[in-house]
Amino acid sequence: MVQSPMSRKLARNGGLFYPVIGFALFVTFLYLAFGDLWGFNFNREEIKLSFVERNGTQFFVDGKAFYINGWNSYWLMDHAVDYSNRPRIKGILQAGAKMGLTVCRTWAFNDGGYNALQISPGRFDERVFRALDHVIAEARKNGIRLMLSLVNNLHAFGGKTEYVKWAEKEGVALSSSNDSFFYDPTIRRYFKNYVKTVLTRRNIYTGMEYRDDPTIFAWELINEPRCMTDPSGDTLQDWIEEMSTFVKSIDRKHLLTVGLEGFYGRKSPKRSSGNPEFWAADLGSDFIRNSMLSTIDFASVHVYPDHWFHDKKFEEKLKFAAKWMLSHIEDGDKELRKPIMFTEFGLSNENEDFEPAQRDRFYKMVLDFIYKSAKRNRSGAGSFFWQFLVEGMELYNDDFGIVPWERPSTYQLITEQSCRLAKEHGVLPTQMEHLKDFCASTRL
Repeated sequence: MVQSPMSRKLARNGGLFYPVIGFALFVTFLYLAFGDLWGFNFNREEIKLSFVERNGTQFFVDGKAFYINGWNSYWLMDHAVDYSNRPRIKGILQAGAKMGLTVCRTWAFNDGGYNALQISPGRFDERVFRALDHVIAEARKNGIRLMLSLVNNLHAFGGKTEYVKWAEKEGVALSSSNDSFFYDPTIRRYFKNYVKTVLTRRNIYTGMEYRDDPTIFAWELINEPRCMTDPSGDTLQDWIEEMSTFVKSIDRKHLLTVGLEGFYGRKSPKRSSGNPEFWAADLGSDFIRNSMLSTIDFASVHVYPDHWFHDKKFEEKLKFAAKWMLSHIEDGDKELRKPIMFTEFGLSNENEDFEPAQRDRFYKMVLDFIYKSAKRNRSGAGSFFWQFLVEGMELYNDDFGIVPWERPSTYQLITEQSCRLAKEHGVLPTQMEHLKDFCASTRL
């Protein structure tokens, strides 16, 4: 066989060529396997984020009013524990950025059980903490801020029920209700220790403590708090006062909210006219009273008319949802003098009369209220879809979840909202790259 000039050259340099190729493959493997752990960030310009601040009824970033088109993906930390799932974390955050979205609400808790962040009081799984580190670092890379919730009122991912179980194992005498989470001194100590550990956590990827990282938009004390054993609302109010003061003693840089659904309590003049039905006043929460505290920076509201009413048609539910939103925006303007965030809204696909077009109509109604509020500089400061997923995540889905790009009309509603808000108050530097691609018809 006659060797070609290239073959002879490779033969002469074989002692050098193959080790070089081997080293290059080794480096590639290290980057793919551990690049995020070692902070490799090849050919990517660092995205600079500023802390979001509040002035009266509005949020501000770098001196500009900030109205939010956001979404929920509660599953980010839990899903990121397995390295093979991390492309999905990147995928949803990149997709959010490409749609012009600015804030994602997600869980910063998992108490007991599988993939628990807090295994037991004061014991944390470093592997899960690193997953949360990754989520925050990946959000930063994509210019997305995070609203991080600290505990669940519901059973999912442990919640207050898990805290009560821990106390019972230590022999603490408790009532039969998990509402003792709110008043038992031992459990309050557990939760404070958890909060301090999370807020002072140093991210292994960014090197920053969470409390110093502007990627975090805000902390949420608890998802959908209810204390039905004390419908007067005094127990929950006392807990919110104590815990919000504690958070602020550690972190005064970030905004803080309670995590309320928005129901008016027994002492509220709106308990009859504003609530969906009579039961809503007896849940131990009170939207105005709970949100009025000086340590609470903004109020949160959820919008689920089809879960609150089971005997009404879609048009009636839509009419109530509009009234509900308007009532709370007026509360923000006149009573609280704080921003109002609709941190969850959704329409179930399990309703008897459900059609995909209904969901689009509901979404449009919510988004229109926020846009009108932004135009008038009112307190309706943002909305968050519940919930977004990427393909192949059926186990994390519920009757509200969507993959937004699978339905073009829904995707268009989302991106148009991003354009409308940017037109009113300016484009954030983190949005510039993406909005120019689909906001051509809107002069920004």
